[in-house]
Parts: sequence; C-alpha cells; structure tokens
Amino acid sequence: MGIIRQGDVALVSVRAIPKEAIEQPQKGDKLILALGEATGHHHRFEFLAKDYNVKLYVAHGGARYLEVLAPADLLHEEHSTARVPAGKWLIPQQVEYTPKELVRVSD
Repeated sequence: MGIIRQGDVALVSVRAIPKEAIEQPQKGDKLILALGEATGHHHRFEFLAKDYNVKLYVAHGGARYLEVLAPADLLHEEHSTARVPAGKWLIPQQVEYTPKELVRVSD
C-alpha cells in the first residue's frame, strides 16, 4: 500500500525516516495532522491509555513523517476513517496554487 488519502491529508509509504528527523513529543490523547480551516474539524489519531502507537517526526525543512507501530485509524468528522498499516509514512505538504493573474499568450 503506497498512498493513503483522506481529504487534504495524504500519507506516502517510505522505506525509512531520515536519521536527522526529530521525534516530536506527544501531548494529550490526540495526534493532529491537519486542522480544518472553516469547520474546526481535524485529521487525527486518537490514543487510548497512552499507547502512542503513532509517532510524529520532523526533518530538515519541515518535512513530516509518521512511524506507525501498529495499525491505527486516521479520523475526521467529514471523511471515512482511514486504516493506516504499520510502517513509515511521509506526510506531504499540500499546497494550493492561486495565480496572481492570468495572461493570454498570443501566437
């Protein structure tokens, strides 16, 4: 399984997490990957009994990676739950292209 997508969030399977990536401390019972702009909903993993089976790493340049130690559910209020298998995953930065202006090119 190479790519998992849930709305604006994508996970891409990778062989390894860069060695310079730094594990981020876990706070509370959720790991939030992306916040909703308008609704306040968020793409997240939820943890029971502090089992933290998903770890977040940040590498040089801000690239984010997940290490999923056991299959975990990626949750969101408006999307189907995505079951993420154990493995290492890149979280690509989603961007939106907005042109400053459109210029017609003549022949």
